[in-house]
Amino acid sequence: MKIKTTEKYGAVIIELKGNVMGGPEAQEFSDLLHKLLDENKKNIVVDLAECKFMNSSGLGMLISGYTTMKNGGGSLKLANATEKIESLLVITKLITIFEHFNSVDEAVNSFK
Repeated sequence: MKIKTTEKYGAVIIELKGNVMGGPEAQEFSDLLHKLLDENKKNIVVDLAECKFMNSSGLGMLISGYTTMKNGGGSLKLANATEKIESLLVITKLITIFEHFNSVDEAVNSFK
């Protein structure tokens, strides 16, 4: 999994590319979110367009990230989940927790 960040209209977009399987990348993701909170950047969009596969550890990583941001006074939203990942969110009922948008722009605009 590769992690790439960009900023757009006061939100930080975190692109996850490849397979999201937890492991060392989960720590990298967590460290990144803590760093963003330290910089007072609290509007996070996780772009899943390039995410091919996600296992339970990957879901755990997203849940942990959501909790980190919420506890830090920020919010984490999802964008561009593929059909596979969206069905995973539905099956696990996480779709009720995460705000999910069809595009990064929709997610960014939702912070206004």
